[in-house]
Parts: sequence; C-alpha cells; structure tokens
Amino acid sequence: FIYPINYGYIEGTKSADGEELDVYILGVFEPLNTFTGKVIAVIQREDDNDPKLVVVPEGIDYSNEAIMALTEFQERFFKSNIKRGSI
Repeated sequence: FIYPINYGYIEGTKSADGEELDVYILGVFEPLNTFTGKVIAVIQREDDNDPKLVVVPEGIDYSNEAIMALTEFQERFFKSNIKRGSI
C-alpha cells in the first residue's frame, strides 16, 4: 500500500485486535523508519475494534476536522470518532 501520510505501529504493544497499536503520524512529510512524537488524539472506530493513535511532532496540533481530512484515505471505510484528552 502507498499511504499519503506516515502510518505505522508501536513495537511491543497489543491493540484490542491482537496486533500492534497503529499510529497515524501527521506533520512529517518525508518517509520515516522511526519517530518519537506526542499523541494528540485517538481515532476510535465504532465498527472495528482497531483504534489508531494520532501522533505529531512537539509543538504541532491539528483540529479534529484536519485529522479526519488527512486520514480520510483509510477512515472513509469505517465509522470513526476522534477522542482527545483523558481517554
């Protein structure tokens, strides 16, 4: 697959689907092998038990609308909600 944004997983974690916890990385436009950043949101899918972290470099934030627009290439197939704050 070719993704328009950086997408990966956190090694050593397990999500509810039994796989590693998936991550959308926003605000970095070159391909990455590894990344350290700040979680600003979680995309929770109502019809799929596979949450996605939304991670950005320090000092960057995105609105919920921008997050949904940037992840639409994948999230359009699911009913998704953005969760922020104490999750």
